[in-house]
Amino acid sequence: MLVRGKPRPAGGQAESRHLRLLVLALATLVTISLLSRLPAWSLLELRSFDYLSTVDDPRPPQGGPVIVAIDEPSLADINAQWPWPRSLHAELIRQLRAAGARVIGLDIIMAEPSNPDNDDAITKAVGPDVVLAGDETLIETPQASQLIRATPLPQLTEAGAVTGIASIDLSGDGTFRRIPGYKDGLAAMLAKASGGPAEALSAGRLIQSFGPARSYPTVSYYQALDPENLLPPDYFKDRVVLVGLSLQNAPAIDKGGVDAFATPYTVHTGKLVSGVEIQATIYDNIRRGLSIAEARLPLVAACILITVLLAAATVWRSTGWLTIVASAAAVLAFAAASFAGIRFAHVFVSPLGPVVAYVSVAFGQAAFDYAEERRNKRQIIRAFAQYISPDLVRRLSNDPSQLKLGGERRTLSVLFSDVRGFTTIAETLKDDPEQLTGLINRLLTPLSDVVMDHGGTIDKYMGDCIMAFWNAPLDDPHHALHAVKASLAMQAAISSLNRELEREAAARGGKPHVLKMGVGINTGECIVGNMGSTRRFDYSCLGDSVNLASRLEGASKNYGVALLLGEETARLVAGTYTVVELDRIIVKGRTVPSPVYTVVHKAEAEALAAHRAFTQAKYAGTLAPSDSAFDRLAADIPELAPYYAIVRDALAESGEE
Repeated sequence: MLVRGKPRPAGGQAESRHLRLLVLALATLVTISLLSRLPAWSLLELRSFDYLSTVDDPRPPQGGPVIVAIDEPSLADINAQWPWPRSLHAELIRQLRAAGARVIGLDIIMAEPSNPDNDDAITKAVGPDVVLAGDETLIETPQASQLIRATPLPQLTEAGAVTGIASIDLSGDGTFRRIPGYKDGLAAMLAKASGGPAEALSAGRLIQSFGPARSYPTVSYYQALDPENLLPPDYFKDRVVLVGLSLQNAPAIDKGGVDAFATPYTVHTGKLVSGVEIQATIYDNIRRGLSIAEARLPLVAACILITVLLAAATVWRSTGWLTIVASAAAVLAFAAASFAGIRFAHVFVSPLGPVVAYVSVAFGQAAFDYAEERRNKRQIIRAFAQYISPDLVRRLSNDPSQLKLGGERRTLSVLFSDVRGFTTIAETLKDDPEQLTGLINRLLTPLSDVVMDHGGTIDKYMGDCIMAFWNAPLDDPHHALHAVKASLAMQAAISSLNRELEREAAARGGKPHVLKMGVGINTGECIVGNMGSTRRFDYSCLGDSVNLASRLEGASKNYGVALLLGEETARLVAGTYTVVELDRIIVKGRTVPSPVYTVVHKAEAEALAAHRAFTQAKYAGTLAPSDSAFDRLAADIPELAPYYAIVRDALAESGEE
């Protein structure tokens, strides 16, 4: 969804927004500080480490350990019940040593005596180049905690074999990620026995994983028993060899497995990795200095603080669709920076804190801005719902760009309506104000509905008078036509109200108040916008065209018609309605006569031509009260009969004078 950019607020509104942003930034810092103490937060950080440390699919370094797997083919080939006799392991050691293996590690615990002959065989085979696995288990009971260490038989260590603890530490989610805290760990003792440089053991540092299960060079146990015939030449020469259980079909995480554990790669594969491969991974991390340190609290706090300030700067002026783009770019940048730290500096700075901080500030401020925009929109709706139709209000709220607050010059069609003789009605009801106000409301409600239904904007009420206009605040290319249609519908509404008043008066045996309305409409250029004081204003229009519309409404009764149109309005609606010119008048403030028109509904072409000749004769002063055109036109155009009578009376009076 594309979010429109929001304009920069001004004045006190901007100061309030900036203060709210600063409070949001501070609240984000405090919240992240509290969340970081939760175990779930740490696990989320470690899960982000899983993805970032394996995103480029790193593989085991060249020259690393070789795995001799106790796997399905070996179990089938050897065809002996597990555990296999130790004499078989002794033969494997001799074969590996003869093949040139530098160090041999057996991830097989031999803590209990077995067949004496087999134990003697393995005792004779081991030496300083053989590391045998031990195990350390913490047993916790309600009474006490007991640490139990299982080590190889004493006769094996006396024969020169080295002991290495194969136990590992798992995170809270059961995933292996850290170097075990054993100075005599199996991998550490392999690194020591193999010679060469190795980093000092840093227990607790994060492990760099190298691929999923079976990523290390792996051969089956039965193949290693006969390397000359079953393996390439010098396959084990000068290599560290690890022997242990490693099934070819790596077990799935939901099924578990014997001596198999989840690693960072499990997030990609869903598979567990054998313990012997994990020992190989630990060995490479120690030997090659690839383990990863977690950033200390001051560095993490500084990164989060910088992120919060960056997010605040991004949304300092406004929020919009760019906020989404900037947030997405920031998330990618934090992830890239964290990946670079892992890969090149061997330091893990979790992107979780910076990402949550940036998104919280950016989208939190965007939410505030959205709420503010919604509040402003509701204010616009409430304000304009008093003046314009609900449909126009919805259009304005959906697209506020159509509304230009302040003043602008536009061509409008302006309507004034007034109930004739309402002052007399008000005088008769002066002792019954409730009935008077009820009558006004019954009058103005249908008339207002008509204006709004035809897309008009109600400017104001002046007693029983309504001022309305079209083509603002929204564009209306047919504004003149809609204004005229509204005026005719208003006349129909007045007729309907009169019928209701007649029925009510008859029911109570009284005389009804008959309402008659005059309407003036003019089209022309006006200034329209919010006008008034800084504390109270109305959406209104001003200009000479407005004044002329008002004059037309007042003059309509002088011509015996209910509707009087200005010249431009008449021109714009002439294609839809039959408009006839009635006179040319000079209104107050103007020196040039203005033609005025009205709408007729039933008139033949010949009658209209006769009417035009009638008005030309009137302008030329050649029309006499006795002219037969008066009676003929009154019969042909009944709607204008009152107009012809008024003109005849005026001519008669001027003749008498």
